[in-house]
Amino acid sequence: MEEKTFHKNPIIKDIYTADPAPMVYKDTLYLYTTHDEDVLINDFYTMNDWRCFSTKDMVNWTDHGKIFSIEDIAWAEDRAWAPQAIERNGKFYLYCPVHKKNGGIAIAVGLSDKPEGPFTDLGYPLVDEGDWNDIDPTVYIDDDGQAYLYCGNPELRYVLLNEDMISYNKEVGVVKIPMTVESFAKGSHDTGTSYGEGPWFYKRNNLYYMVYAAFEEGKHIEHLAYSTSKSPTGPWVYGGVLMTDKDGVFTNHPGIADFKDHSYLFYHTGQLPGGNLFHRSVCVAEFKYNDDGSIDTVEKCDGVSKV
Repeated sequence: MEEKTFHKNPIIKDIYTADPAPMVYKDTLYLYTTHDEDVLINDFYTMNDWRCFSTKDMVNWTDHGKIFSIEDIAWAEDRAWAPQAIERNGKFYLYCPVHKKNGGIAIAVGLSDKPEGPFTDLGYPLVDEGDWNDIDPTVYIDDDGQAYLYCGNPELRYVLLNEDMISYNKEVGVVKIPMTVESFAKGSHDTGTSYGEGPWFYKRNNLYYMVYAAFEEGKHIEHLAYSTSKSPTGPWVYGGVLMTDKDGVFTNHPGIADFKDHSYLFYHTGQLPGGNLFHRSVCVAEFKYNDDGSIDTVEKCDGVSKV
């Protein structure tokens, strides 16, 4: 057979996936996703588990199947929404927002000794404020060892994770980021800014990035935008549109990773047969940073080449 040198979007073609969360570990890129079920319940997002896929070259992908599910979380009702995974001291932590029984949205943590899982529930929520804000957790461990977990819709919040990665500094508590136009641009979401949800937090060359799903003024479909800071806790400065809403669905979700000297933006669309706002598909585009750390708008694309 001819060697495969290009992988066409969407990355996964046999099920609907969304909310991509890449994690590079050793020589492999692991991609964690949500899973849109084929059959909807109450004409709403029907999502019961999280999936994992991996690659060593961006074109050949291994499907690790279901790695964690609502059924594994005794205190959760439903809504297996956007996760992110991270490794620390040889352990792997999968942070997931779920609908708590008789409550709002809370952050669950799955634990595993392997990046591809399976994951076991911590047994209780990590963050539970009793409201519906705590969705889409994103986590990053800074060079000094301090770990941060951001989350939030409609406003952005963070906690300082302890070294065990399953608890946070209760004295500092849950810190709310000021939702200003300077930080997130003027937009049509609930805070009056463009920030909507799906934050993705990381650092590159001493500059901190917050990439997120955003709503332009007068728009009710998400594009991707980003802000930067010289500190992990802000103040944030709006950077611009990362990906437009063209050819998108109601939601989008960024995931960014550097892998083998290439930079990738993962996102989702509705481009598989039967695709729509409830049946999404994860895609990827390669991009480059400018010398000053800024990022030009990335176009949705056909796919990526082998590395």
